[in-house]
Amino acid sequence: MPLHPIADEFSPRELLNRETVYEGRIWDVIHDTVKLSESGATIERDYINHPGAVSVLVMDAEERILMVNQYRHPVGMRLWEIPAGLLDVAGEPPLEAAKRELWEEADHTADHWSILTDVFLSPGSSAEAVRIYLARDAKLVAADHRHQRTEEEAEMVSTWVPLEEAVAAVLAGKIHNPTATIAILAAHAARANKYLDLRDANEPFDVHPYLRER
Repeated sequence: MPLHPIADEFSPRELLNRETVYEGRIWDVIHDTVKLSESGATIERDYINHPGAVSVLVMDAEERILMVNQYRHPVGMRLWEIPAGLLDVAGEPPLEAAKRELWEEADHTADHWSILTDVFLSPGSSAEAVRIYLARDAKLVAADHRHQRTEEEAEMVSTWVPLEEAVAAVLAGKIHNPTATIAILAAHAARANKYLDLRDANEPFDVHPYLRER
């Protein structure tokens, strides 16, 4: 049996109808009617119309990663995460959004960027696509140039964690944020080849359902 490379692929289907069934403060719920094939069935699906997001795993020369702790109301817990945020600024490229979120949430900038991976967090119910970056050579922003965080973000704290310790925390079920979990394990895997296999940070985010349409 021939071997085939494992890779997700685009699979356009005929959209028969689309309507917004709920309008929220940040995202809406969409109802689509889709024809699977010329002779196939027609399906109806509700899903979250999500703008997508970026997240940043910052690593220093000692292979420690910068983690932030934030209260998440839907689960009623403070979670250890990595800096992240929505792609909710019109026309802002994903890399620039990642740099902005790193500044806003963790008071840092970074000189070297690459892509760890791209993921869909819940593709059965949401259009949310997340690009996860690796940032190196980070620098702390001067106190008078830092972002003023509000609401839950005002309670955020940050710390540096050795990569191996973070991996152990993931496997022990002590870190639950999905992008943090994916980023930590991806960085651990990428380290085997000294991070040389990572993609250029400016590569288009074409798997994003809405960026691909542009």
